[in-house]
Amino acid sequence: MKKLIQIIGAAWGAKKIGGGKCGCIGTIFVFIILYVVLGYVLEWF
Repeated sequence: MKKLIQIIGAAWGAKKIGGGKCGCIGTIFVFIILYVVLGYVLEWF
């Protein structure tokens, strides 16, 4: 369940942050960063 929350949160954040300004590569880069950060954050809960 944590992985699902991690993926959804990273996808939503990447769409919000990198959604039109950075292009496709920027959105993928932001998704990867958010995915890793959310992995560390969800370990605490």
